[in-house]
Order: sequence, then structure tokens, then C-alpha cells
Amino acid sequence: MTPQSASAQPHAARATESASAVPAPAVPVTALLTDQYELTMVQAALASGAAGRRCVFEVFTRHLPAGRRYGVVAGTGRMLEGLAAFRFGGAEIDWLRGRGIVDEPTLEFLADYRFSGDIHGYAEGEVFLPDSPVLRVEASFAEACLLETYVLSVLNHDSAIASAASRMTVAAGDRPCVEMGSRRTQEFSAVAAARAAAVAGFTATSNLEAGRRWGLPTLGTAAHAFTLLHDSEEEAFEAQVAAFGPGTTLLVDTYDVETAVRRAAAIAGPELGAVRLDSGDLVEQAGEVRALLDSLGNTGTRIIVSSDLDEHAIARLQSAPVDSYGVGTKLVTGSGSPTAAMVYKLVARTDDDGQSIPVAKNAPGKSSLGGVKHPLRSLDESGRATAELIGVGAAPQTHGQRTRELMVPLVRRGEIAAEHTGESGVAQARRRHAASLAELPPAAKRLQDGDPVLPTIFS
Repeated sequence: MTPQSASAQPHAARATESASAVPAPAVPVTALLTDQYELTMVQAALASGAAGRRCVFEVFTRHLPAGRRYGVVAGTGRMLEGLAAFRFGGAEIDWLRGRGIVDEPTLEFLADYRFSGDIHGYAEGEVFLPDSPVLRVEASFAEACLLETYVLSVLNHDSAIASAASRMTVAAGDRPCVEMGSRRTQEFSAVAAARAAAVAGFTATSNLEAGRRWGLPTLGTAAHAFTLLHDSEEEAFEAQVAAFGPGTTLLVDTYDVETAVRRAAAIAGPELGAVRLDSGDLVEQAGEVRALLDSLGNTGTRIIVSSDLDEHAIARLQSAPVDSYGVGTKLVTGSGSPTAAMVYKLVARTDDDGQSIPVAKNAPGKSSLGGVKHPLRSLDESGRATAELIGVGAAPQTHGQRTRELMVPLVRRGEIAAEHTGESGVAQARRRHAASLAELPPAAKRLQDGDPVLPTIFS
């Protein structure tokens, strides 16, 4: 038995037409963004006749990073955009053939590959807990197996970034956070990180490709190099104000902060948009700069701070007269965004008679629970989340509790739900995150180490 041919699925794994008048940039072919064993498993399964068995894979994490009380699902829309481009074209097939990685029957299968199954998952932006089945992939083994590495690489990266970003926006309160970590990570990871941060509430990014691809607001003015380029700080400020008007943001810590603030106010006048501080004791400096600006008549000039901020530094700055935060290194690197540790596990498959049977891994420390999971979130009378309820094989028993569904359809018979992709998908995910976060108990906002904010209860 072999998987259904993609030729019989003319609409497989493609996004429905967007209403946007501006076409999104093309997504590169994603099929080789995978591990070799995905392809060798397909070859062996094709040979054994098991490749066409209907399977259910689930994505979940066994634990949250130390100290984290919740995680944030992110990357769903980006994963779906890549799924539409998950193709083995002539160049990819020729390379695989030249390396002898798989045999000719497998290459023929890959050349026709189009995902034609179903995918459900937590809505992007949703909070998740340990053992939450954040994604469910239903298809033949061969179709679903090939997606494992790609799905995990997207969801693990973006969910790690969004989970860190959420803690930062919580710490910032009503002060905006701007993502500016592009120079601290790989170039394509930087674009993805900007998107994930936006899902968790960041208001803008410095990354232009992220702005182009997903319609994110972009910001940026000048670095210390611009000041050093000129013969004096005064000349640098005059040049920037001449180019961008008095509403620009001037970087005031290249030399002496007090002198720079006085120069900035003299050159731009009371309409000076903002000054940025990027070094030193930011709490003390922000207070001194605010007092100085006010004394000079620049009461409307904002103060922006950057310099390796994380959620703890942002929390310490809450007492300072700061207007917004520029966040980079601690958001986009592993130290600030520990892995979400998501895995992609087979939980059910059909047998030779077409009957579905649960399957599970039983390795010590890495066991899985067989059977298709059905997650709900229980709520109290005020709408506050109280637990993650997960039914195995059927909907969980609620005993009259108020609940809400967590999974939404993402792909039906290979057809991608376009509302989850592109600019509208990011906006939708951002709203979902805000609502999901507001639903959590107050303990979710604590930055101290602690257990997951909601228990996961199986039935």
C-alpha cells in the first residue's frame, strides 16, 4: 500500500488566495530544510508497504524551561507559508540522486510530493503548558514523516522567541518594546525572531525584511558610528535633524550624556522626538536625563533605552522615567530564549485493516502517551483559566466546568487556511496572545522561578 499520489490532490498544501493587493515575497523551497532520516524512513516504509498507513503525529513539550510559567505558540503562520513551498523540484531531486541518499522509487514519490492531509493546532499566540498537544498532523506516514524536522525547527525557534518576548512585554506594562536583535543572530533567524516578537506584543522591529514580509512597523535612526563619523557631536546631530526633522531620535551617550542632551535640545528644540540611552546605569541616567529635558523645556521628548535588556532589566526600569525599550541580544539568543523543547511524536496509526490504534514510545525519560489528544482550557466563573484538560481518544470530561477549545483547523485536505498566514496572521496571533495572557492567573506574570501556572490534567 502506498500513499495517495499528489496528482490526485490538485489543491494539496497551497494557500487559498489572499485578499491583499500586494503579493507577499516568494517563500523559498523548504523541502531540504530537513534531516536525512526523514527521507530514508520514507524509502523503507515505501518498500515495506507501511508508508500509506494513516497516522497522527502530535507536537508537544515535556517541560518548560527552568523558571518559566508558560510558553507561547509562535511560528504557525510561518510554518504554513513554508508548507506551501515544501516541494522537491528538479534541482532537489537531482542533488538527492547524485548523493545516492534514496532510491529511484523514493525520488519518484518525492517529485510528486504535496501534503494532502489535515493539520490542527493551538491558535498562534496561544499560551501552552507541558504536554499541551500544540499541533496535530494527520496524513499518511510518508506525508507526515517528511514534515517533522521542518515543523519543529520553525515552532521551536519562534515559540522560544515569543515566550521570552511575552515575559518582556509583561514586565514593560504599557511601555512599548521594539525588537532590534538582527545583528545578534543568523540573518534569516533575525527575520523570524522579529515576527515572533510581534506575536507576543512587540510594537516594532528594526528588521526591514520582517517589515516587508509581514507588514510589521519598522524603526531606526542612527548608531554611535554616525556620531563618530562627524567632526563633532553637534555636527552629527545637526545632520540627522536636517535629514529627518526635529522629531527624530538622537543617541546621546557617545561621549558625555549631559552635554549631548543639552546639544540635542538646542539643535532640535522642544519638538525633539526622543533621546536614546544605550549604556551605563540606565535607571539613574534616565532620571537625570528626564529632569534635564524638562528643565530645558523638552517635556514631550521621550526617553528610549537599550543595552542588552531582558525581562528582569525591564522590570528594574519600571521605576525610571523611560518611555520604551529596545531589545536585542537577550531576546534572540539562547541565553534569553531557551528552547521550547518541542517534539513530534507518532501517537496513532492504522493497521492493515484500516483500524486506528494508539502507539507510544516507552523510553525512560522520553516516554510519550499514545492516542489522539483533545485539549480544552477550563475557566472559572470569572473567565480565569484554571487548568489544561486533555482527553485521550475523546474529548475530556468537564464535569460541568466552563471550557474553551484550544485547537483550530490549519490545513484541511492539504488546503492551507490563509487567514493564519501573512500580515493578517500576525495580527490575529497578536490578538490571540493578548487574550490568552489576560486569561491566566496573576502568578503568570511573576518573573521569579516557579511551576507552570496551570496544571495539565489528562482524562
